[in-house]
Amino acid sequence: MIRTYRGHSPQIASSCYIDVSAQILGDVILGERSSVWMNAVLRGDVNSIRVGSCSNVQDCSVLHGQRNRYPVIVGDWVTIGHNVTVHGCVVEDMCVIGMGARVLNNSRIGEGSIIAAGSVVPEDTIVPPRTLWAGVPAKLRREITDQDRDLIREYAQNYLDYVEIYRNEPPQVL
Repeated sequence: MIRTYRGHSPQIASSCYIDVSAQILGDVILGERSSVWMNAVLRGDVNSIRVGSCSNVQDCSVLHGQRNRYPVIVGDWVTIGHNVTVHGCVVEDMCVIGMGARVLNNSRIGEGSIIAAGSVVPEDTIVPPRTLWAGVPAKLRREITDQDRDLIREYAQNYLDYVEIYRNEPPQVL
């Protein structure tokens, strides 16, 4: 469902894919070729949400800001895995936020970084570019390799490919 909230309507590029079960409301802007998958929620009610181009927000993930303080800004070629919470923070270009991770208020995930599945990035954390963080709380584990960067790009490309598959598959409700 895509809906207006308090005079703000989501702005969604025509090249985006939005699953019918996704919830997008309020002050949300999605860049070209981005996708929002099953039961994901982008709740632009108390602050803005910006998602760049070629990014994907996977099943059951939630993007939400903090009222009057922190918007959500997601860059280009970002993969937000299944069941992730991205709250009032910035995720720069070419990042992966692994399944079940939590990225909390006023955090910044630097370009080309990976937040491992299940990790919790505490409030006010600055993740340097091209680093891998893991754990609860998340801590620096190592720098990103060229192979890691290739995988980050591959993950985002996979979702661009899935969009084409879903668009060509006629929906059948059983």
